[in-house]
Amino acid sequence: MAWRDTPLTRLLNIDYPIIQAPMAGATTPAMAAAAANAGAMGSLGCAMMGIETMTAELRSAQAGTNRSLNVNFFVHDRPVPDEDLNAVVAARLAPWYYRLGAGVMQSPADTIPAFDELFCEAVITCRPTVASFHFGLPDAILVERLKAAGILILSSATSAAEARWLEDHGADIIVAQGAEAGGHNGWFLPRKGADLTGTMALVPRVVDAVSVPVVAAGGIADGRGVAAALMLGAAGVQVGTAFLATPECASPEVHKQAIVAATGDDTMATRAYSGRLARGVVNDFSRQMADHSDWPDFPLMNVATGPIRAASAKAGLPDAVALWSGQGAGLVRAETTAEVITRLVAETEAALARI
Repeated sequence: MAWRDTPLTRLLNIDYPIIQAPMAGATTPAMAAAAANAGAMGSLGCAMMGIETMTAELRSAQAGTNRSLNVNFFVHDRPVPDEDLNAVVAARLAPWYYRLGAGVMQSPADTIPAFDELFCEAVITCRPTVASFHFGLPDAILVERLKAAGILILSSATSAAEARWLEDHGADIIVAQGAEAGGHNGWFLPRKGADLTGTMALVPRVVDAVSVPVVAAGGIADGRGVAAALMLGAAGVQVGTAFLATPECASPEVHKQAIVAATGDDTMATRAYSGRLARGVVNDFSRQMADHSDWPDFPLMNVATGPIRAASAKAGLPDAVALWSGQGAGLVRAETTAEVITRLVAETEAALARI
């Protein structure tokens, strides 16, 4: 059908204009391969991985499919430590360490590897179809090296200005990420106090601003969302939350249960887990921390909250797990990765047939 033939499907050589989102900590080689084999683009969230782990994960996914795959990295500004603030945060988290028996208090620290020359060379050696980035792009010389190796560049924009910046700096595909999206939003240019824009308003503005294919993301969890994004001018969609309840997902069982049970009206954006705004299902921890605005720079809080999150998940309690989720959570079912793709395709065709 015509909706399947877009600049995105042609560029990526995929059957459907759907990208399985690269959610760090949740994606697995099995998920990426299953999404690719079902006709979408499979993705691995590699932001928390070292070079050896990233290589092994990508090689494993490639062993399961000969279709298009995407590896994703964070390229945030490196954080500036603040020992006084660390002490404040330690006192704030102490009751949670005690409540969950989370062990020794961990100080905020940056453990996310930088995407540098060695990482770039490892990606080139593995030859995925796409290297994607969150919070902007890496150094220009690294972008050029990836592109010279035939690897496509994708990054997220939360405004038309960011989209233009990404195109000017080498992005081949731009994800227009609305405020409804789960996990960390990808903003990287100053917003001067402005709120993040919703997907419906953002996508057409980004489409008008750039000449490369635009992918809609944020709150899209069924075929009606796919159809709406295409009608707004997007060349495809990126879907994340719909894959969080799949057996291929690496998230703890309590997270999967929360996603299926969520209504979509029960998410919030919080800085309490990582130091940067990220959307998830509301729980005791995020609700309790909502009144605090002073947090160490991203991603320092990941280490500080890590034991709390792990202890909560081990106990089967949603209380302090980072229940990352977009506002499309109320549409999520317990399905396999392949079943999610199949459903999205069928629902998209049905939605377009009604127009």
